[in-house]
Amino acid sequence: MNTPIDDFVRAYADSGTIRGHMPGHKGQGTGPERWDITEMTGADSLYEADGIILESEENAGRLFGSGITVYSAEGSSLSIRAMLLLALRRRKPAGERPWLLAGRNAHRTLLSTAALLDFDIRWITNSGSGLLSSDLNASILEEALSRASTPPFAVYLTSPDYLGGVADIRAAAEICREYGILLLVDNAHGAYLRFLSESRHPLDLGADLCVDSAHKTLPVLTGGGYLHVSSRLEGVTRADVKAAMSLFGSTSPSYLILASLDRCNQLLEREFPAKLAAFIRRMDMMKRRLVEAGVVLEGDEPLKLTIRATEGTDGYAIQRLLQDRGIECEMADPDFVTLMFAPVQMEQMNMIEAALLDAAHGWAGRPPRIPPQLPAPGECVMTIREAMFSPQEVLPLPACVGRVLASDTTGCPPAVPIAVCGEKLTRETVELCGYYGAKTLRVVK
Repeated sequence: MNTPIDDFVRAYADSGTIRGHMPGHKGQGTGPERWDITEMTGADSLYEADGIILESEENAGRLFGSGITVYSAEGSSLSIRAMLLLALRRRKPAGERPWLLAGRNAHRTLLSTAALLDFDIRWITNSGSGLLSSDLNASILEEALSRASTPPFAVYLTSPDYLGGVADIRAAAEICREYGILLLVDNAHGAYLRFLSESRHPLDLGADLCVDSAHKTLPVLTGGGYLHVSSRLEGVTRADVKAAMSLFGSTSPSYLILASLDRCNQLLEREFPAKLAAFIRRMDMMKRRLVEAGVVLEGDEPLKLTIRATEGTDGYAIQRLLQDRGIECEMADPDFVTLMFAPVQMEQMNMIEAALLDAAHGWAGRPPRIPPQLPAPGECVMTIREAMFSPQEVLPLPACVGRVLASDTTGCPPAVPIAVCGEKLTRETVELCGYYGAKTLRVVK
């Protein structure tokens, strides 16, 4: 498989051309400046692609088995916004306020997009779900759709979740088809699922539109991502997708990121699937040894290792123990520590396993901590858009009870909203914000 973007960038860097165009470093410096270019003759344009970018995106589309695949140089956040706009345009009800049915464990980008596009969200979740995982199953989704007096413009699921849980996308897709509803999946953590020996990628399981953060699990620079349209979804053109992306995206996308997405195509076609299979076998071996040592693990995502903290310690303490042994975690909260690994780390696995087992001494084998559950949502008194666009003030947590949340203030990661903008904050919700480290909240003035 060819790499047209990467080839162009490298050839231009070696050409010695005097750069009378942006960026201001003019290709000079001790870092990646020589490969950092802008839209110019031959370089194509991300949102009007008809040259090397189009060729590269079509290569990616063949690898992922999509109808249309386009690149994002602004991660999944840009792709999520475009995906929701495409779905809303396709199914926006005449004379009715549009609404989306979504799992509560969604990234906060969903809320900002709801404000920008002015639609409502109704949440689906199990009563036992925590902050980071919605534990959705097909019966809950079907019940929510059957109770709805008017249909949502789409169903939105986040899978895999931050703890490594993977939703039953195939079952969800079958239910959505029965109701004639589009299924959108935020697959930010699961781009590699397409390249397992048996694909577990949402597109192959029936999703209509899907977002991947390439940089999270593939050898791509931070910010590289994909928006995929299923070949089963008719009536959506590449021009439609590009127009939706351009509405939210920067007019100056990074060619360093685009070139890394381009290079990745060649790896995905060649050695990546075999290396992925071998690495997952090694990961599974390490997970078994950790469980034998008394470590409690969560989730079943192959490349993610999520440790549940035990009584007498917390996730932050485990994070510090791992940092002392040279391992930096993806995420830690009071109850969990999450680490994400990749096939390029095969030679480090013995060291990683030894460090994890060593860090487990003293707390492994104790009863696991039970994380708090999400409280019932507060009364919704404003739309998400009204709340986010209202005058706001920042108050200490105790003063926020009974006030209307104006803007999501969760950190990233995990960036999962504890409360939703427009909801009246309850004492339980405010206490949960404090549990996860918040000191203040932004409320409607």
